Amino acid sequence: MDDKFIYQNKTLRDRRRELRNNSTEAETILWNYLKSSKLGFKFTRQYSVGAYILDFYCPKLRLAIELDGDQHKEKETVLYDQDRTKFLDGADIKVIRFWNNDVVKNIDMVLTKIRNQISNMV
Repeated sequence: MDDKFIYQNKTLRDRRRELRNNSTEAETILWNYLKSSKLGFKFTRQYSVGAYILDFYCPKLRLAIELDGDQHKEKETVLYDQDRTKFLDGADIKVIRFWNNDVVKNIDMVLTKIRNQISNMV
């Protein structure tokens, strides 16, 4: 893998900005808990690795947090997500996924799982 182009690829800059400016409700909710290192580590929004843009990423932990809507239940999207996770695993990035609905309706459970993952990584 060519590290020169794997992280924050400039060709994806406009798309990352667009995603940040048009966050889903779930992304906005979770960002309020992740920003300003509230969980003890710095997370960024819409960080690109290779051809993929991660919802949230902590470079120090190499931890990606992905939020999934109903479209992620479709067979084609499930396969895409599997390929994406395989690529990120190859880049030594751990991916944890949550349903948008869980973030909106049960943020405490989501935060507990994120904190547990962080604890397992440090």
